[in-house]
Amino acid sequence: MRKILSVLLVSLLIFFFAACGSEKNISQESGEESTDTSEGQTNESENLENPDIPEEQGTKVLVAYFSATNTTQGIAEHIANGLSADIYEIVPEEPYTDADLNYNDNNSRTTIEMNDPNARPAISGSIENMEEYDVLFIGFPIWWGEAPRIVSTFMESYDFSGKTIVPFCTSGGSGMGSSAANLEQLTSGAQWLAGQRLNGSDSQDTVMEWVNGLGLDFGE
Repeated sequence: MRKILSVLLVSLLIFFFAACGSEKNISQESGEESTDTSEGQTNESENLENPDIPEEQGTKVLVAYFSATNTTQGIAEHIANGLSADIYEIVPEEPYTDADLNYNDNNSRTTIEMNDPNARPAISGSIENMEEYDVLFIGFPIWWGEAPRIVSTFMESYDFSGKTIVPFCTSGGSGMGSSAANLEQLTSGAQWLAGQRLNGSDSQDTVMEWVNGLGLDFGE
């Protein structure tokens, strides 16, 4: 009888330890599965936040201008505001005085400069990131039927390869004439669009009507 009870007791102990071991294995496997799922969710979150897709860059526009009497400046600001573009003023190292701008004086500074095709007045400052721009609007007044020589200085100071250049001018009555074509000869590798003479009194709506009619894609 004792032998039978001993055998039963041993059997119960073996069954008990086997059951405990089985529960421990299930708990470990469940923990491993939970860890794997957590890592998967983390990776998916990182992929959503940092998708391997390059951002599309919009057309970047610069409006550069020279304006001795602030007339051309107003037009340049209309374009820059209408396109949310960057703007740059071409500032001479030696500012022009009223006497310099006297076209009735054969000895005035501007008369001497415009009679010399090789004159290149110095510019104060420069554009450090010209390569970033896709489209350049270049504005200037008409002096003696041409763009001021300081605009020639500007056009010869940068590489405009691959860019689209749009000239515009202001004047007391004369048109753009050959001014844009002569500036184009100072550059290479750029696409020049037909220029436009604008009045200093033109509203932004009037100026932007011309800009929007150029057929350029300014979308971001």
